[in-house]
Amino acid sequence: MSAQAAVREAASTLRFDGRVAIVTGAGTGIGRIYALQLAERGAKVVVNDLGGSVAGQGSSSQAADAVVDEIRAAGGEAVANHDSVATPEGAGRIVAAAVEHFGRLDVLINNAGNLKMAKLGEAPVGDVDAQVGVHLMGSLYCCRAALPAMQRHGYGRIVLTSSGSGLVGFAEQAAYGAAKTGMVGLMNCISREYGELGIFTNTIVPTATTRMSQGLLWPQMEKFLRPELVAPAVLYLASERCSSNSGMFAVAGGHVAKLEVHKAPGVQFDPTQAVTPEMVAERFDTVCDMAGAAEFRGTQAAMEKMLTQMGVM
Repeated sequence: MSAQAAVREAASTLRFDGRVAIVTGAGTGIGRIYALQLAERGAKVVVNDLGGSVAGQGSSSQAADAVVDEIRAAGGEAVANHDSVATPEGAGRIVAAAVEHFGRLDVLINNAGNLKMAKLGEAPVGDVDAQVGVHLMGSLYCCRAALPAMQRHGYGRIVLTSSGSGLVGFAEQAAYGAAKTGMVGLMNCISREYGELGIFTNTIVPTATTRMSQGLLWPQMEKFLRPELVAPAVLYLASERCSSNSGMFAVAGGHVAKLEVHKAPGVQFDPTQAVTPEMVAERFDTVCDMAGAAEFRGTQAAMEKMLTQMGVM
C-alpha cells in the first residue's frame, strides 16, 4: 500500500480516539460487543451492567468487570459501573463515572434491558414496573444525566434501543413493547431540544441472538442474527461522522434500513361544519387507504398543510 493510500484509509476509518462512551447493559450480549468494538476503535468506555438475570433479578459485578478486563487486556481503557439505570441516582452515578475517570462524555448507548413474558392481564404489577423502569425510565434517566455533560463540550451522540415488540407487537410483551415504543417519543423530543447544540439522538430496532431472545427466534435464523452484525450500525450512529438526528433504524443480520411513521392521505371533512361518527364510518375505507402515504411529521405540520390547501394560510 502506498503512503497516500495508507493516509486515505486511515482518514476513512471510523475511530473514537479522544471520545468517552457509556454503554449500559454492556456485560453480555449486544452491549458487550458495543463496548469491545468502541474500545478497539479508541474510545474510553464505561461498561455499565447491574449483572442481573434476563428477568431483572439479582445483581453481580462479574459481567461488567469481565468486559473491562477484556478491554484492558487488548490495550484499551475502560472502567466498570454496576448501578441500575432504573433510578435517577443510579443514572447519575453512571455518568459521573465517565466524567470522573475520563473527564468528559461523548457517547451514550442505552442498551440495558430485562424481559419477563406474560399476558398483560396476568402480569404482576412488579414485573410491569421493572420492565418500564429499566427500558423507558432507565433510558430517560441516563439521557437526563448525560445531556448536561455533553452540552459542556457542545457534542454528543445518543443511541436508544427500541424493538419490533413495540412497533408491531409481540404476544406476552406488552410492558416491554410499550416501554420500547417510548424510545421513539424520547428520541424525537431530545433531538429537537439538543440537536442544534451538536447532540444527535437516534434509535435502533435490533434483532439478534442474545440471552434475552432465547426461544423467541426460529432456530434456523439464529446463526444469521449474531450480535456482531448489529454493532456496525450502532457504532456509526455513535460516531462524529454521523449527521443523522432523530432517525430510527432496523438492524438485523447485516441488514440496515431506516424506519419511518407514515400517514395516509385520509379524508378531509369540512372543519367549519359538523362532523358525525356516521360520516367517518361511511368514509372509513378511504381513511385507511395508505396509497400515497407520506412521512408523518406531526399534527402541526398536517394542520398547516390542510389550512394551506383551504387557502387559510
